[in-house]
Amino acid sequence: MDLSFLVQLLRFGAPVGLASLGESVGQKSGLINIGLEGQMLAGAYAGVLASLATGSPYIGLLAGVGASLGLGLLQGLFVIRLALDQVVVGTSVNLVALGATSTLFRAQFGSSGQLLSVPALPRFGPGLDLVVLAVVPLVALVAWVMARTKFGLVLRACGEYPSAAEAAGFSAQRVRWLAAVIGGLFAGLAGAYLSIGVAGSFAESMTAGRGFVAIAMVTFGRWRPWGVFAASVLVGGLEALQFEFQARGVGLPHQALIALPYVVALVVLVVVGKGGGAPAALGQPYERAR
Repeated sequence: MDLSFLVQLLRFGAPVGLASLGESVGQKSGLINIGLEGQMLAGAYAGVLASLATGSPYIGLLAGVGASLGLGLLQGLFVIRLALDQVVVGTSVNLVALGATSTLFRAQFGSSGQLLSVPALPRFGPGLDLVVLAVVPLVALVAWVMARTKFGLVLRACGEYPSAAEAAGFSAQRVRWLAAVIGGLFAGLAGAYLSIGVAGSFAESMTAGRGFVAIAMVTFGRWRPWGVFAASVLVGGLEALQFEFQARGVGLPHQALIALPYVVALVVLVVVGKGGGAPAALGQPYERAR
């Protein structure tokens, strides 16, 4: 494997990898973010708008993070503060994000967007950019925080038995809010990088199910940051491979190459998704006893 293909693998794996990394933090606290797809889409659109307006891809990344975080906090209001069903609220977030970004995009740029082109992230060496360089350190940081710090211990306790965390003097709701913030930050960075760093443009529904794939990769990686990241890189590698196949003229239908990462994600989820490992309180709303 040459260095250029490794860089491509990381570039295409970064959106799913970053989103699944934030999702693993949220799920460890007991939150399952079905709205991850919508958060990524909001981040992708806000990132393109900000980078076009300012000429800076870095400001675009920050704007994408901010848009996703705002949507994540709104979702947190319903699932943490009001203890509503996480799946229903997350699905609503996806629908709102899809409708809002599509409507705004068509109103501003027309149905095709006239082939928008955003300022590219500066590259270092063999095609590396700042986000690709930061991915592995971010995985190491999240893994260390979750396994070696007091916050990580409390986070895991809230996902397993929030009442026990409350009895020990910690606020399960506050911990889940922090997890929602972290998940929103990662989802926004993932979406903005998809539009700015990978596609260099925006298209309606451009996340194309990557948020759902990221949720699946958390299960595939058994809620461990390094395992989650490795699973995401696998999907990213398959996405990069389709472009390699197309460039080499491999005789496979174009649609089959596009579907390949999703088919593999589904297969590995079915094969390795059985068994334990999920936090016991995952998806269960928690209300402090009065």
